Amino acid sequence: MPDTRRRGDELVRAIYSSTLAELAESSFEELSFEKIALRAHTGKAALYRRWSTTAELVLAALTDPAAGFGETPPPRTGSLRGDLVVLLGGFARVLDEPHGRALVQLITQRQRHPALFDRVRDLVLRPRQDLILELLGEAGTARIAAVGPRLVLVEHVESGSVPEAEVAAIVDEVLLPLVG
Repeated sequence: MPDTRRRGDELVRAIYSSTLAELAESSFEELSFEKIALRAHTGKAALYRRWSTTAELVLAALTDPAAGFGETPPPRTGSLRGDLVVLLGGFARVLDEPHGRALVQLITQRQRHPALFDRVRDLVLRPRQDLILELLGEAGTARIAAVGPRLVLVEHVESGSVPEAEVAAIVDEVLLPLVG
């Protein structure tokens, strides 16, 4: 009988995907190695060998290029407006995926887990805000760079999704006027 167990990268990808899907459907408090292992079709020992806590596993999954938020390349549309629409539109679409829904769970539960939220902010949110800040050039500030993603996030929490027209309105009515 052939050995059908997953190992190495294949197993880690399954664990990351299961972690983010499980978190997206519940809360950080409800997340456990047992639930993740069950969803990933592996034993808990495979998780305990690699990560000490669910927080470590969540951070690893969120920053994984395949399952979570990898590096975001700068868009090259030829215009500031186009670049901002592409970046914020991509963020809006990601919020509908398991890793985006998991991120929303962590952001909305930040008061209960401030240390975890600080790491999520540093590893996932800040690099995207830095990219926006870079696009804005000298006219931008860290606060202005944070406005677009925050408005997209609030719209997603309130409405469940963010249509392209709303992303364009955020860019046209808020971000571009802020940078003159």
